[in-house]
Amino acid sequence: MDALLYWVGLVAVAVNALTGVLDAGRKQMDLIGAVMVGVATALGGGTIRDLLLDRNVFWVVDQTYLLVALLAGLMTFFAVRKLPLPPRLFLIPDALGLALFTIIGTQVALQWHAPWLVASLMGVTTGIVGGVLRDILCNDVPLVFLKGELYATAAWTGALALIAMQEMGVSGIISAWIAMAIVLLLRLLAMRYNLTLPTFRQPNT
Repeated sequence: MDALLYWVGLVAVAVNALTGVLDAGRKQMDLIGAVMVGVATALGGGTIRDLLLDRNVFWVVDQTYLLVALLAGLMTFFAVRKLPLPPRLFLIPDALGLALFTIIGTQVALQWHAPWLVASLMGVTTGIVGGVLRDILCNDVPLVFLKGELYATAAWTGALALIAMQEMGVSGIISAWIAMAIVLLLRLLAMRYNLTLPTFRQPNT
């Protein structure tokens, strides 16, 4: 299970770095700006998780994560910088990054002996904070705060599903893959069919 988490974590870092650079590209940022956004997107959620759990920050302990974020950001910048970028292009890899990081964050918290509710929220934090940083650095309202398709809800559903399956005795690897699929599927369905939560509306006075 630890080996799976490690490699999935590296993939998640690369995917989130890609989304950060793609979004920065819409703002016509230069190389340094785009890569900084990519790195913040890739490492932000896990950093906040580790600080909240009072554990060593993952990319400080193992700089491979930082190197992967930098390389993914640089490669994405030079691969797409002269291409027209559709405004919502980054949303597909963002959905994948959300799924990967949510499950990693939940599992890390469980291994740190966090209670189930705390672990699920650590999963959500790991999944969404990188995107929040990306949107703030790109001077946009974070996706998670917009009235729109399910985002944090998809992450929390997957995190709770992971915890429930492990409590029922499903193996860690199988439950992790199923939970990742749940988050990704919910997010993609929400984007496709505009699935949303109820919004707060004041009655006319």
